[in-house]
Amino acid sequence: MTSSPNLDQMSPDQLRALAAQLLSQVDTMGKKINRDQTVIEKLTHEIAQLKRLKFAKRSEQMNPEQASLLDDLIDTDIAAIEAELQALQIAPAVTEKKQKLKRTALPAEFPRTLIHHEPDDIHCLCGCALKRIGVFTVERHVRGKWVCDDCETLIQAPVPAQVIDKGIPTAGLLAHVMIAKFADHLPLYRQESIFGRAGLVIPRSTLAQWVGVTGVQLQPLVDALRDVVLEQQVIHADETPVQMLMPGTKKTHRSYVWAYATSQFCETAAVVYDFSHSRAGEHARNFLQGWRGKLVCDDFGGYKASFELGVTEIGCMAHARRKFFELHATNKSTLAEQALRYIQLLYEVESEVRDLEPDLRRRIRQEKAVPVMNMLHAWMIAQRDLVPEGSAISRALNYSLKRWAALSRYLDDGAVPIDNNWAENLIRPWALGRKNWLFAGSLRSGKRAAAIMSLIQSARLNGHDPYAYLKDVLTRLPTQRASEIDQLLPHRWQGLTLLAHSLPIA
Repeated sequence: MTSSPNLDQMSPDQLRALAAQLLSQVDTMGKKINRDQTVIEKLTHEIAQLKRLKFAKRSEQMNPEQASLLDDLIDTDIAAIEAELQALQIAPAVTEKKQKLKRTALPAEFPRTLIHHEPDDIHCLCGCALKRIGVFTVERHVRGKWVCDDCETLIQAPVPAQVIDKGIPTAGLLAHVMIAKFADHLPLYRQESIFGRAGLVIPRSTLAQWVGVTGVQLQPLVDALRDVVLEQQVIHADETPVQMLMPGTKKTHRSYVWAYATSQFCETAAVVYDFSHSRAGEHARNFLQGWRGKLVCDDFGGYKASFELGVTEIGCMAHARRKFFELHATNKSTLAEQALRYIQLLYEVESEVRDLEPDLRRRIRQEKAVPVMNMLHAWMIAQRDLVPEGSAISRALNYSLKRWAALSRYLDDGAVPIDNNWAENLIRPWALGRKNWLFAGSLRSGKRAAAIMSLIQSARLNGHDPYAYLKDVLTRLPTQRASEIDQLLPHRWQGLTLLAHSLPIA
């Protein structure tokens, strides 16, 4: 802390300099206050809308399961907004005064005294080490008070930092809820029933609050993961539709999830999902921002504007092949079969070079794949002049010929893959999830799901058990320095190789 200057001893020039410095500080603080106030007003308005939607009368025609899903999502969004407002150290302006609810007592049958009955050997007959599963435990923290009789000084151990301050769930239980919801695609009302069968009463509204707050706490980690992806020179991109409920309309709208992943040839394995309310190309541009690398993608027009800004397009040979495969599968086209044979030769080269270094991969491609590509190109041009205009085979040929430059670029760079199948595989968990969710409850809930699934899927890409990873991250996150947040990213995480899958409750 610096002492205040003595104004009486300062010269006019020094006073003017001090005044200018103070005015600059006031201007900076004013701008920050205005920015914070704008965010606060936006969040306050959003939370008011969500509460009106939650407590408004619903149509009797709404499916009960859909209504329960919507309740979960609204509660989760409200908890997330309140967590963001708390981070700004501002109490929500529209939060009604709630009656303090009494916490449901923990079932008496849960063990408080540990009497271990373990097998003599904790190794499976196949040779693998066994791990403990399916156990609920209760953690009871006793913080002793110590006092000095002479000076009456009292000391007590601090409360361990948790993701949810003064909350009942430990990191293990939070990780279990998050994995069940975003990896196993279990809606919260189903989790509520599962906990209930085990004798543990956790209302879905409480589960929703946990998900909302945990999502806010994990967001800095997801932002760091996005930066890691954008540091790479080769990125895969793909997108898939997800229905999103429009607030107040009881109707769903087609939204989209975009997947941006590092290449399968990259040492860093990571994927980041981005949820948007439409398929407009501006969403891809907003994510990529100033990135100017090589983008592996399909022929979706939304990426075209990025190519005009300096991004290099890498075509997907699997999409080109699919046109001929569908044609051959429907009417046994001999021309389509010939195209498939050429493309099969290209994939045989890829199978040979898959595990090689980029430079060697490029040299072998130049030696073996380039001649095949040249023959395929010449064959396509010749056949295009022979087939009828507007026929199915002409459309298949046109697809490849119009994109030939993009389809051929992989030959000149060993770090570039032949197709975009890597990203298509990473987008599949969303296709499975939407069968269980039915829809995303809001843009905010969609973005939260995208963020958490980015961490879960990236953990899987790096060979980690998602539960073990998320449990350790949620344990360390409250005390992790912001400057060292990248140490918790999946590709840098060093966790325990074996974690008991028990679910302790504080």
